[in-house]
Amino acid sequence: MNLILLGPPGVGKGTQAKRLTDEYRVPQISTGDMLRAAIKAGSRLGMEAKGFMDRGALVPDSVVLGLVDERIRAADAQKGFMLDGFPRTVGQADALGVMLEKAGKTIDHVLCLQANNDELVKRLSGRRTCSKCSAPFHVEFKQPKKPGVCDACGGELYQRDDDKEEAIRNRLVTYDTQTKPLIEYYKGKKLLRPVDGLGSMDAVYARIQGALRPA
Repeated sequence: MNLILLGPPGVGKGTQAKRLTDEYRVPQISTGDMLRAAIKAGSRLGMEAKGFMDRGALVPDSVVLGLVDERIRAADAQKGFMLDGFPRTVGQADALGVMLEKAGKTIDHVLCLQANNDELVKRLSGRRTCSKCSAPFHVEFKQPKKPGVCDACGGELYQRDDDKEEAIRNRLVTYDTQTKPLIEYYKGKKLLRPVDGLGSMDAVYARIQGALRPA
């Protein structure tokens, strides 16, 4: 099964992606992880990407697509894969479709986890991080035993700048702007599988499993 996973910041994509990869035995392909790995390995595409990143420029779609193409041809991706974080635009989706066709592959489903923005702000703005060991906590869902103090090392907990409400809402606006056209694109191809991302992890995963069953 070849999947694309979409969803806004804070909707729980990472948690659900891990469960999907464990159940279906397919690799989760994150473009960010691929870029870092290619740069570390010193590959041709990795060095090309590094040149753009060192200049503070966006890595061109052609380079990212090249990395995706290499990755889906790897042995562990022959029974399927899950793309996370790519494509982000309709242009990238078109290019991905052409690339997959050349590789003799297709996308089976596009899972789109959804939640209203106010709930996502609540989830993300409640996150706290240990200043010493970076252990994650949450003011509602994962409270430390002692307020403001890390259970693991006793370090002080703080709120990262990108977990503050204004920053979160800006990220959500960017997601909506970039991704809504992509949602319509895959809806038109009858590949989109919208899933309510609110509720317990088990409840959301049960909805995902239902969305992946044959109609």
